[in-house]
Amino acid sequence: MQTNHVAVVTGGTGALGQALVPVLLRRNFKLAVTYLVPEEARTLEKRLDVDEDQMLLRRVDCTDAEAVSRFMKETVESFGHINVVCALVGKWAGGRDVGETDDVRFDGMLDINLRSTFYAVRAAIPYLLEAEWGRVIAMGSRAATDTPAGQAAFNVAKAGVVALIKSLANELDDTNVTANVILPAVIDTEDTRASLPYADYVRWPKPAEIAHVVDFLASPQSAVINGAAIPVYGQS
Repeated sequence: MQTNHVAVVTGGTGALGQALVPVLLRRNFKLAVTYLVPEEARTLEKRLDVDEDQMLLRRVDCTDAEAVSRFMKETVESFGHINVVCALVGKWAGGRDVGETDDVRFDGMLDINLRSTFYAVRAAIPYLLEAEWGRVIAMGSRAATDTPAGQAAFNVAKAGVVALIKSLANELDDTNVTANVILPAVIDTEDTRASLPYADYVRWPKPAEIAHVVDFLASPQSAVINGAAIPVYGQS
């Protein structure tokens, strides 16, 4: 069945994006996807058989507000509107307690996790409100609520993402747009296995499993869910 749904996926060539983008394409979404690492973009392109009529793939620094705004504008110029924003850009950094966290690490975590989400959401809101319906899904973390020791900057940044999306959900309460945030813990990827070689990774959720949750939140059928912080960590 043909649709006219359009989704923006920032950080769409990361582990979760590599799983989510094909799912959305199978549901006939037109996609606008950002990447930062060229090798990741090439990996995604090799897996897909699509052209620019179906998917824009652009290198965008999502910590640059103007670059994100230009990307949203290009998406609308190409596809006519935006229904969904999946803000997946993020990065974990640990190994520092509060007293040992320097400004560079703290600002870096705020930039890549919180500001990237804020810039994407802020730039997209006018377009989402103009569309027939809209969805915002952001990447939070279990650490936003569990706040484990040794990763204070990351915890604070992800807690900010949760607060941002809950604030947005309240602002959008009387509109056709909803906003929700997912809370992964450890995701089963090659990188996490390499960094935690002795962990029981069988218990970790796979990117494809989390992608199915995001896929539902990105659908018109999820209209009754707004302002939710959804655990997607399974037994991890």
